[in-house]
Amino acid sequence: MADDPRAQLAEMVKDKSDEEIAAGIEAGGGADTVLSQIFDAMVGAFDADKAAGQEAVIQWDITNGDDTLNYTLVVADGKCELKKEPGDNPRVTMEMSLPNYLRLITGNLDGMQAFMSGQLKISGDMMFAQVFQGWFSQG
Repeated sequence: MADDPRAQLAEMVKDKSDEEIAAGIEAGGGADTVLSQIFDAMVGAFDADKAAGQEAVIQWDITNGDDTLNYTLVVADGKCELKKEPGDNPRVTMEMSLPNYLRLITGNLDGMQAFMSGQLKISGDMMFAQVFQGWFSQG
């Protein structure tokens, strides 16, 4: 598993403070570099069969200090495209801090717990926020 980037990231954030995670992100090339790699991997993990007939704009607003980084996945015509900007009329928008986002995607933070505690803010179609996750293989 040493070559598994997701496992490496999970280990990097496990039991770490926000400050320790931020330092690790900076050492890894900065927030934009790390997030771009993660979202590129999501695009690669998109399963068009699971999203058959669906179209959606899924926006992530990830706060990093005073900055907000926007990543939008546009699903249409059996394809998933990444845009590094706010989406046009997103079906759902999720907002959270960079450390908590990394905890969420690595399984170190439960999505429902994050939502209930205010660590994850969801606007738009709340039910869809649960559904679209199934469009991406977890390999």
